Amino acid sequence: MKKVLLLVATVATLGFVSCNNAQVKAEKARQDSLAEVARLDSIAKVQADSIQAAIEAAEAAAADTLNQVIEEVAPNQ
Repeated sequence: MKKVLLLVATVATLGFVSCNNAQVKAEKARQDSLAEVARLDSIAKVQADSIQAAIEAAEAAAADTLNQVIEEVAPNQ
């Protein structure tokens, strides 16, 4: 009877340890996933900022060109 109880206790302990290990792995996978999402969000923000800066630079260049044309035409009138 003692051997049966010892066997049941051993199996229960091993089962508990393996479940705990699975929980640890699941938590690590979740943390890794969150870190990857944060990394991708950061990259997307940098790309969006870069695109916005390029748009603003193009708008400024277009405005400068328009102002130059207006200045060239205005003295002739």
